[in-house]
Amino acid sequence: MTLVIAGERSGVGKTTVTLTLLASLRRRGVGVQSFKVGPDFIDPMFHGHVTGRACRNLDPVLTSEAYVQKCFANYSPECEFSLVEGVMGLFDGVKAVENQEESLIITDFASTAHVARLLDLPVVLVIDCSRLSGSVAAIAHGYCTFDSRIKIAGVVLNRVGSDRHLSLLKDSLEALQLNILGVLRRQDNITIPDRHLGLVPTAELPELDAVINRLADLGDTCFDWQKLLPLLKSPHSPLPTPHSPLPTPHSPLPTPHSPVKIAVARDRAFNFYYQDNLDLLQKLGAELVFWSPLEDAELPEDIQGMYFGGGFPEVCAERLAANTSALQTVKTAILSGMPTIAECGGLMYLCEQIIDFEGKSWPMVGVLPTSAVMGGRLTLGYRRAVALQDNLLVAAGTNIYGHEFHRSCLSINPHSPLFETYRYDCDENMGTEGWALPWNLHASYIHLHWGQSPEIPQQFLKQCLKKPDHKTLRASA
Repeated sequence: MTLVIAGERSGVGKTTVTLTLLASLRRRGVGVQSFKVGPDFIDPMFHGHVTGRACRNLDPVLTSEAYVQKCFANYSPECEFSLVEGVMGLFDGVKAVENQEESLIITDFASTAHVARLLDLPVVLVIDCSRLSGSVAAIAHGYCTFDSRIKIAGVVLNRVGSDRHLSLLKDSLEALQLNILGVLRRQDNITIPDRHLGLVPTAELPELDAVINRLADLGDTCFDWQKLLPLLKSPHSPLPTPHSPLPTPHSPLPTPHSPVKIAVARDRAFNFYYQDNLDLLQKLGAELVFWSPLEDAELPEDIQGMYFGGGFPEVCAERLAANTSALQTVKTAILSGMPTIAECGGLMYLCEQIIDFEGKSWPMVGVLPTSAVMGGRLTLGYRRAVALQDNLLVAAGTNIYGHEFHRSCLSINPHSPLFETYRYDCDENMGTEGWALPWNLHASYIHLHWGQSPEIPQQFLKQCLKKPDHKTLRASA
C-alpha cells in the first residue's frame, strides 16, 4: 500500500511526522524505504540518516510522470515498509499541460496530490492544530472533498496543546468519520534547527541521534499503529507499465580505461546530490571517489572528472578559503582541461570569492571571474533552461528542466552564458545564467536530476575519457 504524508500547508510538521514514523519503524527492526516529493535535498538527508537507505526524490518536473512511477515501483518493494513525504501543501504545485493533444491543463502538477494520483496511494493529512479547535473539521472536510481522486486515509493532529484541546478537536472531527491516525503534542524538547535554506543538514548536527531517539519514543505512543502498519506495507508488485517507457542508461562505456574515476566533493560544504544521479554515473561506468574540499589538501589520485554539488559553501567559507592547497589543485585541474560539473554551491566555490552575509570576503578557486555575494533575496523555482552554446553536457538549443534555490547572486554575469532561462509554468524570461569553459566546465545555479536524461551523464563521461588523468596533470603543473 504505502502512505503519503501531506500537509494542509507548509510548516505544519510534515517532516517531523515523517521522521517520527521512520524512527519508530526502524526501532522495530524493519526495513523502510522513504521517498520525498519535489526537488528538496535536505529532508532526504534526514530520511537516509534514520533509515540507513538513500531517500528517492519523486519529481515529475525534473524527470517525468513515468519516471516517478518507475522509481517508486523499483525501490518500494525492496523493504517491508515504505513512506512518501509530500511537499508544501497537498495541492500546491505548478500549472502544466497534462495532455498535449487534448490541451488538458493540470494546475497542481508536481504537487503531493499529483504524485499520490500517479502512484494511486492514500494520503495522511497533517494538520497544525496549534490555533484551531472546531475549525479543524472544516479544514479536513475541504481537503477530503476537493479532489475525489485523492483518498484521505486519515489525519495526524500536530501541536495539540492539552487533553481539553484534543477533546475539542475529536468532537469536531467525529461527524466526518475520519480516522485520527496520530496525535502529536507540542514538543519543546524535540527541535531540528533551520537557517536560510531550510533545515540544517545532518552532518552539522552532532546531537541528531539523540533527537531521532526522542522522535522514536514519541512515535511509539502517538500513532495508532494497528491502523497504520497495514497501510505502510510496501507493494509486492510494480505499478502497471507506463504508456511512455523510461529511457534506460546506455551500457557502460566501452573503453580500456573503465571505470572512469570521478572526484565527487562531499562534506559539510557540498552535500546536495540526487542519489539517482550518483547511481546513474556508476551504472554508466564511473567509479565515484568522494573527497572533501574542507579537509583534503589534494584531489584523489588518477581522476578524470570532477563533480561539485550544491550545499552551504557560504557557511564553511572560512575553512574552504584556508585550504589553499585544495583551491589551487582544483584550479589547476580545471584550467588544464579536467571535465567538471559545478551546481549552485559548486559554482560559488569556483568563483574568485564568496562574500558572506556579514560582508566578509573569502577567496575561492578563482576559475570564474566573478564573486558570489550572499543576500536576503531568495531565488526559488523550477526552470526551463535553453542551452545557448554547445557545452560539456548538452548541445546548443537543448531544453532542460531544473530547479534553483539560493540566496547568493554573482557580482559579474558571464559574457557568454550557458542558458537562457524561463519559469517552468509560463514563458516569463528569467534571464541568462551559467558559466562554461570550452568542453570541460559546466557551472550553473540550476540543479539537474538526470533520471529522465541519462544522455547528460553519458556525455560528461565521454568527455572525461578524452582528458588525461589527474596524476598526469599534477606532474605537468
